Amino acid sequence: MKMVSEILTESVIDHSFSVKRLENDIPYSRGFVRLNYHHILMIEKGRGILTVDEHSFDIEDQEIFLLSKGQICRFENNTDIRGYYISFGDCFWEKVPSSASNCKAVLFNNAAANQKLIPDQAETDEFVSLFKNLLTEYQTESYTNQMDVLAAYLKIIMIKLANVKIVSEETFDSQDYIIYRKFMDLLSSQYHSLHAVSEYSELLNITPRRLSELCKRCCHKSAKEIINGQIIAEAKRLLQFSAHSVKDIAYQLNFSTSEQFSHFFKKNTEISPANYRSHFIHIGM
Repeated sequence: MKMVSEILTESVIDHSFSVKRLENDIPYSRGFVRLNYHHILMIEKGRGILTVDEHSFDIEDQEIFLLSKGQICRFENNTDIRGYYISFGDCFWEKVPSSASNCKAVLFNNAAANQKLIPDQAETDEFVSLFKNLLTEYQTESYTNQMDVLAAYLKIIMIKLANVKIVSEETFDSQDYIIYRKFMDLLSSQYHSLHAVSEYSELLNITPRRLSELCKRCCHKSAKEIINGQIIAEAKRLLQFSAHSVKDIAYQLNFSTSEQFSHFFKKNTEISPANYRSHFIHIGM
């Protein structure tokens, strides 16, 4: 089992933004890394395995992976890939025009649901061209407003990614979808402390019933299921990748007691926190 001391820390990125080629220097290939930035991986060609939290993905040609800040990931040994990867922080995203803000919420606030996108050939060709141009701009000698130009490229890429994700979503610009994205944005920053649907609906100035109904229309899950899923995802990371006790994890996730947390975890996963952790200890032996 990988305890917290074995988790690598993602290095600080100048201006909270970078774009690089995926070739010889493959990120998070030397061990598990907890991400401090959002990442977009564009795989042109390659084979291997990418592990994100508790899930493993077989890598094939022409795929895109979206990795969110806070996730823990690693490329397994013998992974051989070619492509591009972008890293960006929330403070850099603030430079992006507000018209693209919804795309970030759709793609990254529920990262596990959007971990891998498979664009068609025309979309792939367009992404390769965009990434190539972005890399060229990034490597150009620094000049006034360069960060704004990079942010504009990132905006275009995010809009195109959102179109791949929701190409069949007729509700993208509807009022329900706008509220849903605001809910997901709130959830990504507040799930450690806010667990009740009513707490989020109050911040959104709607009823809990309305929030749950629009969540079901937009992602086929109730608001409570989405909230619980976010809490469980973080609980699993802490159980698998840290040395914190169950009691400490319960405290970090704002449960009154470890017993309350254990009951919640088992109800949503059908396994106790202790047994979940034990499973990964035995795998790591």
